[in-house]
Amino acid sequence: MRALAIVGAAVALLAVEARAKPSAHTQALQAKAAQAPEFADRADFEAAERGFLGARADPVIRNAAGGVAWDLSAYDFLNGPAPASVHPALWRHSQLLARHGLFEVMDGIYQVRGFDLANVTFVRGKAGWIVIDPLGSAETARAAYELVTEKLGARPIKAVIYTHSHSDHFGGAGGLVSAEDAAAGKVKVIAPEGFMEAVASENILAGPAMQRRAVYQFGVFLPRGPEGQVGAGIGPGLSRGTPALVAPNTLITPRATKLTVDGVEMEFQLTPETEAPAEMNIYLPRLRALCMAENANATMHNILTPRGALVRDTKAWADQLTASLRLYGDKSDVMFTSHAWPRFGKDQVTTFLARHRDAYKFLHDQTVRLMNQGLTADEIADRLALPPALAAEWYNKGFYGTVSFNSRAVYQRYMGWYQGNPVQLAPLPPEKAAARYVEAMGGAEAVIARAKAAVEAGEYAWAAELLDKVVFAGNPPAEAKALLVESYRQLGWQSESSLWRNMYLTAADELATAPKGGPGQPGLLAGAPLPLMLDAVAVRIDPAKAGDGRLSLQIVLIDEPGQALVKVANGVLVHEPVLAADEAEAVLKIRRADLAGLFTGQRKLPELIAAGRAELSGDVTALARLAAWVEPPTGRPFPIVTP
Repeated sequence: MRALAIVGAAVALLAVEARAKPSAHTQALQAKAAQAPEFADRADFEAAERGFLGARADPVIRNAAGGVAWDLSAYDFLNGPAPASVHPALWRHSQLLARHGLFEVMDGIYQVRGFDLANVTFVRGKAGWIVIDPLGSAETARAAYELVTEKLGARPIKAVIYTHSHSDHFGGAGGLVSAEDAAAGKVKVIAPEGFMEAVASENILAGPAMQRRAVYQFGVFLPRGPEGQVGAGIGPGLSRGTPALVAPNTLITPRATKLTVDGVEMEFQLTPETEAPAEMNIYLPRLRALCMAENANATMHNILTPRGALVRDTKAWADQLTASLRLYGDKSDVMFTSHAWPRFGKDQVTTFLARHRDAYKFLHDQTVRLMNQGLTADEIADRLALPPALAAEWYNKGFYGTVSFNSRAVYQRYMGWYQGNPVQLAPLPPEKAAARYVEAMGGAEAVIARAKAAVEAGEYAWAAELLDKVVFAGNPPAEAKALLVESYRQLGWQSESSLWRNMYLTAADELATAPKGGPGQPGLLAGAPLPLMLDAVAVRIDPAKAGDGRLSLQIVLIDEPGQALVKVANGVLVHEPVLAADEAEAVLKIRRADLAGLFTGQRKLPELIAAGRAELSGDVTALARLAAWVEPPTGRPFPIVTP
């Protein structure tokens, strides 16, 4: 019987595949959207093309093993008019983001775009290059540097600047400079105050969950094409190279916001708790050039990113844009950012900053106004829309963040997830609730009938809500999954937001096949300082395995200053930056990178000891006991759209 059920499910899903095309409802919505008057404005295309100096000859960027880290030709399909399977505004936006190569922003400032999710900027210094935001992987960063060298001549990298704490802006540093050179001060690695703490929180501590959800947000495993992934809102997509963090050796603080780097004067505007917990804009006074990091974009950004993160402070974000406008607006002849294309001319810069700021301020103020009238997050999301003058600007459209999603994030920042109705205090988990809902609606067949009618009427969101209950109730009929796949696909194709599109289409893909995992990021842990590394271990302690076990371990780094006294009791790991070997059962002396390798399973302690790279004294079972209590990475993706 089980074999027959599997065959039946496969047949139903194949039937959906056979008719997987935009419905008449979807085609009508796309045709209406294409009539918007904004499509006559071609200024963005002129700005995105300006200063083009050349592209990479080989479109495929490979890793050391010969695998594909990035394929510049993957988005060639975007040439031509929008198909019915893509929202016309999103198609236009994706065309702009897919433009790749080396561009001259102005004399002395160059950008490589389209090699990763972000841009990398090269500022010509007295003796070499100052690199701003070295992409997300070593392979793409190295390829960008090679293109710069080919077109502009060989120059060494004298400094690397991280504008903020998201991995697509620092993960490629290892492809440009070595951690050893940075530690020795041979290359300046500059970041805002609080950078490493934010990296640990957003990329290491919650890394597994965020990476899994990032698969949905960025459409990592979707095919590139008109019916699949067409972009990621702020860039084409995530590269599949090797991220490697090089720790900063110079921090920008409120007391030190001006710096001369390789002969280039720079002013830094710290903007904490905006787009990232640690972020900063950069002004180059002699060039009259303003780098707005990721605080200003060619789209509305996320106040709460779907992959997961701390809710951002929308008011602080808007206020910092006001400060940028006041400090640098009239002084800037060009503005460039970590994503998309520059803005040229003082008038363009000031108008953009003001109206982009107004969009975030409107979002914040009106969400709070409606919240104080008693509307819930979902009610506000259903009602709120930008005023026409702001909504008409391409850079305020929801290609990445949306007013709907963001208004709920503003609500969450102030009020939390609870919307005030006590029924939400102890809700049933999805599987239990779904089974009871399906039973209350007359059983799976009755729910499917309602969902089928909704699909025929083009009410795909309602159909998906109904069918989601059937799936989570367990053992869903093949027809339910097939209809849910169809509903998600139509919703994805209709979405103006690239992230909503990616999430809907990834959900459909995983329902039709199986969950797919995201790439691991061991390079990030290797670059973390000792306290943050131990924090990452602490959140992997399995209390069931640890039981009432106890241990104390002194860790001493032998290649750099650093030590920690680690204690485990009551299923809790705590650590202090002290040297107290008399309190420890064992003492481990080791290099920091090797310690990270132990925690990620890439190194074995006996091999390190045999090679003279580590020394363990005292109770030699202590480290083995700790390892037994630490939950290993499973390598298996957890389910999202199935129980």
